Amino acid sequence: MNRQEFHFEYEVYDSMDELTEEDAWLLDEAREVTQNAYAPYSKFKVGAAAKLLNGEVVKGSNQENASFPAGLCAERVLLSSASSLFPKVGIETMAISYDNANGESGQPISPCGICRQSLKEFETRTNHSIRIILGGMHGKVFVIPNADFLLPLSFTGEDLRR
Repeated sequence: MNRQEFHFEYEVYDSMDELTEEDAWLLDEAREVTQNAYAPYSKFKVGAAAKLLNGEVVKGSNQENASFPAGLCAERVLLSSASSLFPKVGIETMAISYDNANGESGQPISPCGICRQSLKEFETRTNHSIRIILGGMHGKVFVIPNADFLLPLSFTGEDLRR
């Protein structure tokens, strides 16, 4: 037997006030776009904002559907918009926030599994890692240097070619 270990480090800030001006602005954009979410069922609005390598900013919000699970997460809405508007342009940094009408919105949350897979695929196809900022409407903020860290042992297109 050979034992392997996966480890990654990320930054934890007590509040948005400790971030750089650019990171704080991007997180604020993600917080603001939560209001565009269509979440009548969960009441859990998620917003994402990304700065692309070409300097453009793209945003997305979750879009629910009564025919669950036909809805889309904010991260995948953003990735679809970015790849449609700016094909092959990588994302430098993505900020993700949420506003939970059923509870608190004061701690970072992480993308769901399908969003992690989508982020990994976007990184692979644009050949650029995505830095992730996670925060709620207030409170602590996590900065993860590479979205790939969120999905160790990921399934990729390379697996389909083996």
